[in-house]
Amino acid sequence: MIQSITGLSNPPSTTEESPSAVTRVEQSFMDMLKDTVEQVNAQQIAADQAVQEVHAGGEKNLHEAMIALEQADISVRYLVQVRNKMLEAYQEIMRMQV
Repeated sequence: MIQSITGLSNPPSTTEESPSAVTRVEQSFMDMLKDTVEQVNAQQIAADQAVQEVHAGGEKNLHEAMIALEQADISVRYLVQVRNKMLEAYQEIMRMQV
């Protein structure tokens, strides 16, 4: 805690070699969102494959396919809520007067 407070009193030097703190946070946030979207997409694909296997009479049973579908549904709902919160935050920032 003390280190983070003292780190604030000494601003980082702005050199062209090291990215700024804002750029690093921006990149890590972007990477986190990209990873989340990729995971949701993978769950959707897995659910589709499970349904196809059940439909074709494959080894998957109906219970596993339903679980995969529910996991994919919950993931999509979560992603939509994250998107909604991000839009609300953006709109709130845009309403701020400078």
